[in-house]
Amino acid sequence: MAAPVLAKTAGGNSAFHNFNNDFAHIRDPNERRRLALAEIDKAPFGWYHIRACVVAGVGFFTDSYDIFAVSLLSTMVGIVYFNNRKGVTPPTSDTAIKVSTSAGTVVGQFGFGALADIVGRKRMYGLELIIIIVATLAQALVGVGPGTGIVGLLIFWRVIMGIGIGGDYPLSSIITSEFATTKWRGAMMGAVFAMQGFGQLGGALVALVTIVGFKGSLSQAKTIAVCTGDCALAVDKSWRILIGFGAVPACIALYYRLTIPETPRYTFDVARDVEKANDDVQAYMKGKHEGNPDEVARAQAFQVADQLTVPKASFKDFIHHYGQWRNGKILLGTAGSWFLLDVAFYGLNLNTTTVLGAIGYGGGSNVYHVLYNLAAGSCILVCAGAIPGYWCSVATVDTFGRKPVQMMGFVALTILFIVWGFDFKNLKPHGHLAIYVLVQFFFNFGPNATTFIVPGECFPTRYRSTSHGFSAGMGKIGSIIGQAGIAKLRTKGATSKTVANPYQNHVMQIYSLFMFLGIFTTLCIPETKRKTLEELSGDEQYTSSSEHIAAVADKTSEEAPKERAVQESVAV
Repeated sequence: MAAPVLAKTAGGNSAFHNFNNDFAHIRDPNERRRLALAEIDKAPFGWYHIRACVVAGVGFFTDSYDIFAVSLLSTMVGIVYFNNRKGVTPPTSDTAIKVSTSAGTVVGQFGFGALADIVGRKRMYGLELIIIIVATLAQALVGVGPGTGIVGLLIFWRVIMGIGIGGDYPLSSIITSEFATTKWRGAMMGAVFAMQGFGQLGGALVALVTIVGFKGSLSQAKTIAVCTGDCALAVDKSWRILIGFGAVPACIALYYRLTIPETPRYTFDVARDVEKANDDVQAYMKGKHEGNPDEVARAQAFQVADQLTVPKASFKDFIHHYGQWRNGKILLGTAGSWFLLDVAFYGLNLNTTTVLGAIGYGGGSNVYHVLYNLAAGSCILVCAGAIPGYWCSVATVDTFGRKPVQMMGFVALTILFIVWGFDFKNLKPHGHLAIYVLVQFFFNFGPNATTFIVPGECFPTRYRSTSHGFSAGMGKIGSIIGQAGIAKLRTKGATSKTVANPYQNHVMQIYSLFMFLGIFTTLCIPETKRKTLEELSGDEQYTSSSEHIAAVADKTSEEAPKERAVQESVAV
C-alpha cells in the first residue's frame, strides 16, 4: 500500500519559514527524518544552542558544588561534632560521608539513564533537580537526637542527593548532544561539563565568604581541638549555609528543565512520531518551546511510521547491538575509561584538604586562619588548574578531536603521578603545588571532559541514555574504589609520632597505574568530531551522507510541483 501524502499545515512567512510544508509532500518517513535531522546538524550556532547549554550547565554547576563541597563539610563537621576527638572526623566517618554521594550517583546514573530511553528525555529532565533540591535542603537542616547521629543523617541525605546528581549526567549530556549542531557539538557538551569547574569554585567562594563573616567567633579558638561555644556555633552555621546554598542554582534551572521540549531524535527513533518530531525541529530552530503539528497530518504520519528503518528498542535488539564487537568495544572503551579516570580524580579531589596540608595551605594560627586557608587554597587550586583545563577542552575538542585529547590526558597524568609518587618525600611544598595544578589541568583538558562527551555521541538514539548512564555509573564505581579502597591508604602506618599521611606517596603510585591503563581503553573509542550522531550510531545502513541528503532534497524539490499538480487536479 502506498504511503499517503501528508497534509500541509497553515502558517509561515518571510520571517518564520514553514519548513514543514517543504517536506509535507515526501512520502518516505525515512527521508523526512533525514532531512529534518539535517536541519539540526547543519544549523549555524545561535541563541537556541546557548540556551540549551545554560539550562544543562546550571545543573552541572549544582552537581559539582554539592559533590566537592564535601571536603570542607567533613572538616567542619569534625570541629563541631567530634570535639572529643580533637575536632577531627574519624577516618571511617569521613570516608562514609564522601563515598555516600557516589553510591547514590551510581543508582541515579543507571536508573535515570535507562528511564530516559524508555519514557523519554523530557519526562525525566527536571525530576533529578527536584531530588537534589530536597536532599540538599534536608542536609542543611538536619539535627542530631538521642537516637540519631550527624554522620548517619548526612550519609542518608547525600545518598538521596547522589541519585539526583546521577540522573543529571546522562540526561544533560544526551539532550545537549541531540540538540547540538554537528560542527560545534563537542564544544557545547564540553561547555556544559565545564560548569563543574565553576561549581567547585562556587563552593569554595561560599565557604570563604561564610568564614570571613564569622571571623570574630572563629578567631577565639587557637586550634580546632578547643573550638567550642561561639566558635563551634559559627562553624555549625557555616557548613549549613555552605550546603544549603547549593539548592539556589538548582531552583533557578528547575523551571527551564521542566519545560524543555522532547528531543526530535527521540521523537523520531523511539516514539516514532514523525510529524511531531519534524515540527519540533522547526520550533527549536526558531527558539520556540515546541511544535504544534496538525493533528490530521500527525495521524496520517503514524500510519507510515512502521516504514522507518531504524530498529525499535527492545532487549533482543540491545543484546544483538552490543553483542557485535564493533559496538561492544565502544561501550567497553567509554565505561572503562571513565572507571579508570574516576579512581584517581575523585580520590584526589575529595581529599583537597589533605593535599592543601601537604603543600602548606592547611595550617593557621587559629581556627579562622585554618578554615580560611582551606577555602582560599581550594579557590586557588581550582582557578589555577581545573577551570583552564575545562575550557581548553571546550576550545580544542572540535578541532583536535576527542580521542587525541583523551589520549594526551592519560599519558600526561601517568607521567605526573609517577613523578609525584616516586619523588613525593623529596618535593618541596611549591613542587607539590605545581604537580597538583598540572594534574588538575590534564584531568580536565583530557579524560574528565572527553569521558562525558563521547558516550553522548557514539551510541544509537534508542540506547544512548542507557549507555551513557552505564558508562558514568562505572565511573562512579571507580570513584568509590578510589575513595574507600585506595585514598584511605594514605593514613596507613600513621601514629601520633609520624606524619598524618605516611602512605600518600604510594597512593599516587597506584593512581599512575590506573592512568596508564586508561591509555588502552582509549583505543576502543571512536573519533566523533564533525560526524553526525547517525553516522556514529553503529547503524551504518541507516546513515545518510551529507551528499545523499542534498541529493534527496534536490530530488524532492523537483518532485514537489508534480505532487502539487496531481493534488490540484484531484481536487478539481
